[in-house]
Amino acid sequence: MSEKPPDFTKPYSTVDLVIFTVRDDALSVLLVQRANAPDEPYPLRWALPGGYIDVDRDFDLLDCAKRKLKEKTSLVSPYLEQLGSFGDRERDPRGWSITQVYFALVPSSEIRLQAGANAIDARWFEIGSGETKVRERLAFDHERILTAAIERLRSKVEYTSLPAYLLPEEFTLSELQHIFEIVLARRLDKSGFRTRVLDAGLITKVPRVRRATNRPAQLYRLKDRSAPLVFPRTLGAKN
Repeated sequence: MSEKPPDFTKPYSTVDLVIFTVRDDALSVLLVQRANAPDEPYPLRWALPGGYIDVDRDFDLLDCAKRKLKEKTSLVSPYLEQLGSFGDRERDPRGWSITQVYFALVPSSEIRLQAGANAIDARWFEIGSGETKVRERLAFDHERILTAAIERLRSKVEYTSLPAYLLPEEFTLSELQHIFEIVLARRLDKSGFRTRVLDAGLITKVPRVRRATNRPAQLYRLKDRSAPLVFPRTLGAKN
């Protein structure tokens, strides 16, 4: 005989997204401005995009995160990773709530922003070099979530190819190094970086060059975009 489930109050359950891109040579995060309505907590405050899980549409948490990303940016992210769970009885004034957080990396050239039904605006906010926050005061516990996402991203960049997902499908070696430097907030040795990338088999040449004022630059693409490559040594280690 099956046991009847306990009768208890269910917490609010949402999925939130930390969507990173690089704009104007700066790491940036997408924030949405909450509606100014009597029943909305933190009216006009900026927040991470997200929303409630739709049990009729979302098969699982990742499915919900992909749907929310598509709604906010019109994109299917080349990289989406679960950051973690955040929940307590104080993060939402409406009651006990829990959110599952994902972070995404998207090329800025391909994004079309959408504010969404419960937001009145959507904008990119710059994250200062070496900083783990933005200047705006965020709703809920989103400042803590953003800090955790930035720290996760920067720590993984030391030993993986994650920044490549912030670039268009084709890029030059100089562009790849520059995107790493922006995320890490420090300069990298040109020769050492190129040796590390080429020896790891991260990229492959495409039959095109990018013509600029100087000599043409060879274009590359990732050999495999399904998952980031893990370097045998961190970028800070000597070759």
